[in-house]
Amino acid sequence: MMDNRHQSRKKYITNLRSLKSMGLKRRRIDGLRRSSSRIYHRLKFGLLGFGLVILLAAIPFWTIVQAASPSNSLPEATLAQNEVSPLSTGQQLYDAGRYDEAIGVWQNALDNFVTTGDRTQQIMALNNLSAAYQAINQWPQAEQTIDQSLNLLTQFPQSSVLQAQALNTRASLWLHLGQAELALSTWKQAEQNYVEAQDTIGILGSQINQAKALQTLGFYRHSLEQLTQAEQELFALPDSTLKVIALRSLGKVTQLIGDPRDSYNLMAQALAIAQRIDATPELSATYFSIGKLATEVESADIALAYFEKAETTALESQERQQAQLEQFGLLVKTQQHAQAEKMAPQLLSSLQAQSASRASIYSIVNFAQYASQLPNSSVSITELSQLLAQAIQFADELDDTRAESHALRQLGQLYSQVQQYGEAFELTEKSLRLARTTQSADVIAQSAWQLGRLLKQQNQLDKAIEIYAEAVTALQSLRGDLAAINQSIQFSYQEQVEPVYRELASLLLESETPEHLKQARGVLEDLQVAELDNFFREACLDLQANQIEEIDPTATVVYPIILPDRIATIYSKADDTLSKFEMPVDSVEIEQSLREFLSLLHPSADKTQRLEVSQKIYDWLIRPAEEQGLLTSDQPLVFVLDGLLRNIPVSALYDGQQYLIEKYPVALSPGLQLMQAQSLSQGNIKALVGGISEQRGLFSALPAVKTEVTAISNLVASTKLLNSEFTRNALARKLQAEQVDIVHLATHGQFSSDFSQTFFLTWDGVINIRELSELLQQREASRNQAINLLTLSACETAKGDNRASLGLAGLAVRSGARSTIATLWSIKDNVAAQIMTTFYDDLRQPGVSKAEALRQAQIHMLRDTDFSDPFFWSAYVLIGNWV
Repeated sequence: MMDNRHQSRKKYITNLRSLKSMGLKRRRIDGLRRSSSRIYHRLKFGLLGFGLVILLAAIPFWTIVQAASPSNSLPEATLAQNEVSPLSTGQQLYDAGRYDEAIGVWQNALDNFVTTGDRTQQIMALNNLSAAYQAINQWPQAEQTIDQSLNLLTQFPQSSVLQAQALNTRASLWLHLGQAELALSTWKQAEQNYVEAQDTIGILGSQINQAKALQTLGFYRHSLEQLTQAEQELFALPDSTLKVIALRSLGKVTQLIGDPRDSYNLMAQALAIAQRIDATPELSATYFSIGKLATEVESADIALAYFEKAETTALESQERQQAQLEQFGLLVKTQQHAQAEKMAPQLLSSLQAQSASRASIYSIVNFAQYASQLPNSSVSITELSQLLAQAIQFADELDDTRAESHALRQLGQLYSQVQQYGEAFELTEKSLRLARTTQSADVIAQSAWQLGRLLKQQNQLDKAIEIYAEAVTALQSLRGDLAAINQSIQFSYQEQVEPVYRELASLLLESETPEHLKQARGVLEDLQVAELDNFFREACLDLQANQIEEIDPTATVVYPIILPDRIATIYSKADDTLSKFEMPVDSVEIEQSLREFLSLLHPSADKTQRLEVSQKIYDWLIRPAEEQGLLTSDQPLVFVLDGLLRNIPVSALYDGQQYLIEKYPVALSPGLQLMQAQSLSQGNIKALVGGISEQRGLFSALPAVKTEVTAISNLVASTKLLNSEFTRNALARKLQAEQVDIVHLATHGQFSSDFSQTFFLTWDGVINIRELSELLQQREASRNQAINLLTLSACETAKGDNRASLGLAGLAVRSGARSTIATLWSIKDNVAAQIMTTFYDDLRQPGVSKAEALRQAQIHMLRDTDFSDPFFWSAYVLIGNWV
């Protein structure tokens, strides 16, 4: 077996020498993740004593962030006598990413400690072994070793710190395995041990970890409360190196729960303290962390400046190299090619000089991925290929199958770029085989996608579909792990996740078989889920396969998808009849037309031009099905929209004589698997109606809101909260106490592609999407009654945000309400009052669905000569259950 591997590597290196430099096509992967392992040696109780869960190594694609970290905690006197102990030797190997070697050293040490009867050292060795097994995804071994450590601790109860360390490692493992409740309770136990040890930093670390577990469980407000409490206690401590480290870790957790601006501020405070107390060893790590955030909340130039500071303040070569790699990747991403090309030879040289470790392998893979995007790279394809061959050799020496599969995939990508497809296929296929043996779903997803593309190129369509489907299955299994990465995953989502779904759907739609068409519909449903998971940065959506007939046997569900060379639409009916139509139109033209339509949705715009563009989109999406007799007037059309299509009001599409809303009730859905089948019982409607008519800060007055709230309260049995009554606490209390079906909020709000910026206004502040979700879900849990309809009648999508409609879809799904009505843009509040009053008046009538009631309200406004322009009535959309 070993001989074959060495022969294979020799073959790769021989083939590499025949490669020729040529033009490169643009590709991108995530930047390096920084290893924080060096701080372990400077902490009195080790990092687990500190109680924080942080990233360990530079993983090129997806990393489970809650990795445990080993600890060499010993009393200070013992430490002085054991400077070169086996535990320390293993720690050094672990810090270098040489996990298998660290395991070997610690296992030998453990055997010796068992022989000598040193239970303290046994406990620590087992704890460290579990952390190392977690680092290489060997979960059974990780569980076995930490349980052995905890069992020994029952015989050695006097050490609160050792107990806390083991509990931290156990909690980390629970979170890895998806057992967030057990992780939370275990971290609470760890906190109690730190209390007994009077270890303030350890207490705070456990609280920060608990916040992550709470967030994973969906308790967003509780998570924020926990972080806020930890932050306040942390700031009360005197400035110290430990405080810098704690603030940085707090910032990372805050970032993970979706508050990049707050995280950025915490990192900035950590930096200010590090500078003030001259904590030189922590400067580089802090500059690096804040640089990662600056990419999102500031600008690429500011981020580059931070990475340059991280480089110049680095005390270790590995830190310096990681900062350089991050600069290099950002320069490539922002197309500052000349500067990137200047850096490339120096990075190549430093990477060639590295010794074998997982970190060095991933650094090489990332560098090759970045460098291969440069149009005139100063590093040749041959040099990159030889560097990757070196990475493969390192992985072979370390017996690190996972790292080897990464390097093989990237080498296959390089062969593909120089059109040596046979070698590319062989390398990629081997990468996939190795990834399967380690059950590395992230590598499987990337390698299968790459192999699927090669198979498609060879016109092996059935085999390509099979391999693409494997890639999608791997991505589905990674839902929680993909979303747990920080905000930079959004770029890899758009470039490494979303295209897999789209390319599979495109392949399936090329086939005429009913089975492939059904599979394509499933892929489009899964794409909706993947987008919302990415939006929330967590796999928080409960999936339940619903059939159309369970909701409405008369409806037709419309699935359009924008592909590079066409727009394809699937029509799905209750009898499971599927039909497909495709229009050969370039995606650039599609997007230009959609943007033009949106720009023309204003009373002052050219009406003739607007109707012309609207009719073009109608012809793409609706006309083919009508000509085939698939659609019946007055029966609902439910759209599962794709991309920029989400931003347009489909009710305002024009067939040449009528608007779509005049012919059909219209609803939007994020996918049937994200919908609840329950409908509204009109016989006994009760509502909670709130709103703000007065100016609040930068938010303008909405005078007609008072009329709207009063009119709705007169139409349906209601509890009313107006202006100063409409506070966050009042809303929470009423939701818990009142038996209501409908929550109607007439107040300013915004939908954004950043969920932390998706919110609505209350008298005393804003409530964002996660806080609202928690309020409604707690109500459903305590009263066993969900909100049937949530209406937000004065919100709008964030201007200039092409993906802002994700905020609207996200709110509709995450709120827990069966249906949501909202506005795509802000309209006059007196128009909103008229539409909403008509809507609720119709909704009270027996047999009138939510979609039909909204349709009638919009038609009523359409026939008012003062407000007939679609700008006034088409902004309203119904998302979710339409009956």
